[in-house]
Amino acid sequence: MAERDPRRIEAQIQAQIHAAREQIEAANERASTRAGRNLPVAIGLGVVLGVTLLASLLLFKGVYVLFCSVLVAFTLYELASALRFAGRDVPRLPLVVLGVALQVATWFLGAEGLWYGALVAIVVVALYRLVEAAVVPSTRTGARAIATDISAGAFCIAYCGVLGAFSVLLTAQPGGELWTLGFLGLAIVNDTGALAAGVLLGKTKLAPRISPGKTWEGFGGAAVLVVAAAIVMGVLMLDVPFWYGAIIGVAILATATIGDLAESLIKRDLGIKDIGTFLPGHGGFLDRLDSSLPSAVVMYALYEISRLASL
Repeated sequence: MAERDPRRIEAQIQAQIHAAREQIEAANERASTRAGRNLPVAIGLGVVLGVTLLASLLLFKGVYVLFCSVLVAFTLYELASALRFAGRDVPRLPLVVLGVALQVATWFLGAEGLWYGALVAIVVVALYRLVEAAVVPSTRTGARAIATDISAGAFCIAYCGVLGAFSVLLTAQPGGELWTLGFLGLAIVNDTGALAAGVLLGKTKLAPRISPGKTWEGFGGAAVLVVAAAIVMGVLMLDVPFWYGAIIGVAILATATIGDLAESLIKRDLGIKDIGTFLPGHGGFLDRLDSSLPSAVVMYALYEISRLASL
């Protein structure tokens, strides 16, 4: 039997490797196209953020206020920048500083720090815009436009600052760090389930006028995973009955979906694809936290109910 040419064998192996690489890249391109983002980069960055979150909650929960402050600072900067792009005169630096101060006030003062801090932040942003209009002639765009700018600033504080502060308030409670970890984990499960089911099975649009990429099949996949994960998490981690875990799952499914659609509506109205570009494969910080922010409020309410009912 004649010996096979080593160079020919090497060439065949390289050809097979090249073909396999092309198939993998093509599959990744199809998945990324359907998902609307670079999946490998998005997954890798998500893992890094997840590990950082776990460390801040499980090692020393006081660090979480710093972690949350950084996220709130980025989301406020992104949202204010998007609004400025749309023609609204929203001050970015004051919003970032006040948003971070709100997280710290909530950590040390509790609910009073949250509500009074939010009120102070909104008033300061409004006064900043009024003083700017009085001092800088080019910013005098009329009473109605200035009122709209003030409303936009208040919206930024309420959407990013207050909702973010609810997660700080929850974390500060006895055992609250586990509930914070729970709703953030369920929000991730919701996004992952919706993405996977949507890519594999998605055909029927959920809200085509708001977010064309979302499907009922994706919502169904998310519902199954979120409720199942919430039941397991409730029994093993939060020490609540399985039926209360199911309630948690349904509640987070609803708030995460509404939060996702609400942010999509904001982006549609502003005429942009992503709120920010800080996170490769994800868009911006607000694009990743849209489902978590409203979930923080609901999870805090569920924590208080379970504590008062001694579940």
